[in-house]
Order: sequence, then C-alpha cells, then structure tokens
Amino acid sequence: QVQLVESGGGLVQPGGSLTLSCAASESIRAMGWYRQAPGKQRELVAVVDSNGRTYYGDFVEGRFAVSKDNVKIKVYLQMNSLKPDDTAIYFCYALKNEIITWGQGTQVTVSS
Repeated sequence: QVQLVESGGGLVQPGGSLTLSCAASESIRAMGWYRQAPGKQRELVAVVDSNGRTYYGDFVEGRFAVSKDNVKIKVYLQMNSLKPDDTAIYFCYALKNEIITWGQGTQVTVSS
C-alpha cells in the first residue's frame, strides 16, 4: 500500500511563499497536489503525470511550480504570491496501478 506524508504547511502572509513536500513509500510516476477549502470541491493544484508533463489549476496563474524527485520519490510544490483564496487543506496525490492514494493533508492558511 502506497503511503504519502506531507509537510510544509502553515500560516503565511498574503504575497508570501511556502513550499510543500510529499514523500512516498514506493516508486510512483504520477504525483501531485490537490486542495480543498471548506464547503468547496477538491480541486487540482498541480500534477506531474506518468510522462513527466505538468498540469496546473487555472487559479495558479504562474504562481506555483511543481517538481518531482524520482530518486527520493518526493514531489514538491513551490508556492509564491499567495492569496487568501489559497487557504485550504492541501493533499498529496499519487496514482499507481489505477489506484489513487491521498496524503493526510496539510493546512495552508494565507492571512494578514
């Protein structure tokens, strides 16, 4: 069973930066991040697919960068120019053998 452990969430001022990290217990080619705010649907933030291509949610607007370390089996999300609307629980995502695994989630709060 794939296990995912996130870290890096916290409280940040608007316009600030934060980096999230997710470590996987085994090799996974497709990994990334989703987020969910209270009362809203979980939405795509950024994903690296099995071919190494990256996808971003429309709201990202060039502010975030996702990267994957295939040796350490980690995926990172560098977030810049954070807005209050970015406040949500961020979940690490992995797809392997047609099975989706979610991390436990890490809270990101953007507030002055």
